[in-house]
This record gives sequence, structure tokens and C-alpha cells, in this order.
Amino acid sequence: MNAGVRGLGGIFLYAEDPEALSKWYAAHFGLSFNEWEPGRCYGLEFPYTDPDGQKASTVFSFNKAKAPLGEGRPECMVNWRVADLDAFCARLEAAGIPVEPREDYSYGRFAWIRDPEGHRIELYQPHQEPDGL
Repeated sequence: MNAGVRGLGGIFLYAEDPEALSKWYAAHFGLSFNEWEPGRCYGLEFPYTDPDGQKASTVFSFNKAKAPLGEGRPECMVNWRVADLDAFCARLEAAGIPVEPREDYSYGRFAWIRDPEGHRIELYQPHQEPDGL
């Protein structure tokens, strides 16, 4: 067995209002969050099977910040894979969410938005899904 990294265990974002942020992602990304700690932590899991055939999952959660997050807070960006970038962006724009200009590369198409707390979000449509995904 490889002793190195086996996958992504989770993405944990700090938020002023994790409940409101989880509701925004649910409304615009179609994600269903669980309330793991009332008022403090909302998350979900993406299950998968790892290369060794073991069941695993990647966690995505919003956690209540321990102190107010000011202008100088560290930047973070999560990349979300989408099936149809144009349709997804059109839905976001119809909901009043500004979408940054799209960019195309040999391996896929990209667009960017920000959530209500300022986290930058990258939307990615691969030109062709890799084998096994």
C-alpha cells in the first residue's frame, strides 16, 4: 500500500454565518447539508471508492469562525465540476449572482463566482470526463 496521500478527506471553510451559507449553496448548487453542530457546523459527504476498493468520502463543511473574518482573511477557492458550464452559469446569473468571464483551455472550461461571504468559487467543465469518474 502506498504510504502517501490517498485522496481528499475534506474541505472545511470558516464562515460568519455557516447556516446561511449552507442554505445559499443548497439553493444554487443543489447540495443537501446536514446540521452537524446546531448553528456552528453544516456539512455533507461525497462518497466514493478509493483505488484500493475501500469505501471513503470527502467532507465539505462550513464551520463557525472563532472570530470575525475581516478583509485580510486568507483566500480560499473550491473547484466544483459541472456537467454544463453555460447552463449552470445562466441559472446563477438569473438568480442575480455575478459570473466572472469564462475561460477555455485544452482540458476544460472555467468560470468563477463568489459566495455571500466572499469565498471565490471555480466552476469547471472538463472537455472529456477522465476514466473512472
